[in-house]
Amino acid sequence: MYLNTPEVDIAKKIGKAVRFSNGGFRYVKGMGVSVRGLAQVSMNLTDTDQTPIARVYEYVKREAARYGVMPLSSEIVGLIPKKALEDAAEWFLQIENFDSSLILENRLAGVMSGKMAIGGLRAGVEPFVEQLAAPTAAPGGGSASAAVGAMAAGLGGMVAGMSRGKKAYTQYETQLSEAIRRLAEIREELKASIDADAAAFHEVMAAFKKLKEHPEAQTEVDEATKKATLVPLVVAERSREMRNILESLRGITNPKMASDITTGIALANAAIAGALANVEINIAELSDTEFVEDVKNRVEAVKSASAIG
Repeated sequence: MYLNTPEVDIAKKIGKAVRFSNGGFRYVKGMGVSVRGLAQVSMNLTDTDQTPIARVYEYVKREAARYGVMPLSSEIVGLIPKKALEDAAEWFLQIENFDSSLILENRLAGVMSGKMAIGGLRAGVEPFVEQLAAPTAAPGGGSASAAVGAMAAGLGGMVAGMSRGKKAYTQYETQLSEAIRRLAEIREELKASIDADAAAFHEVMAAFKKLKEHPEAQTEVDEATKKATLVPLVVAERSREMRNILESLRGITNPKMASDITTGIALANAAIAGALANVEINIAELSDTEFVEDVKNRVEAVKSASAIG
């Protein structure tokens, strides 16, 4: 930051005051130098998330006022994170309810990468929610269970991803990488199950319709019902595994994201409970005792591991 004075001693005093080693801001190194005949407060900000640029700028401005001078201009040497400039814009413009997605280029990048839907987050989820609300049997609870399970896995991946690579969590790098890998696999499987559950239901309905005219089609009804049973059963099993991974993230990720883990676990529990409810309704229609017994054993394994009655 250039001051409107050639007196470098003022810049040196401000540089000393702002740097962390002398009691100033954490993640800030500062000194005073003379550049182009003007006093300059030269600073190195090593973590702009923890110590935002705007906060440092305002501090230097106030310190300069104590000596009867003010900032004339500033410059950036090297590269700067885009978020640091966004935070500075929010600070100085005092924008209400600011969100980085309000920036055109960020919105376009989000849409292109698949992170965001055109029209915002609501536009991405609204079609599915409205399909659930429609007076049709599918998609129903099974698809909803798979969806909330996928969201839980997504939250877990976000939490682990935002801690991996950070200095404070270097010792957990291997655990975090494995959690990210497995959560991504489960997330994809559960997303696929949203459609698979609805499709399995339609197959059951089609088989029952055929049975009305062809009594010998009972086998098709049974096979379709078994398929409709296995889809939510796998959803429950994967959600149980995913919930355990979410639990393991406590203590090895940023504690400020504890609420995201709590939300993910709650969603995982909902996915488990909803999926198992679908399983239990379906097996009540089956006469294949061996299949039913195997399913019941798997259900009990999920319940015992998930503390779900």
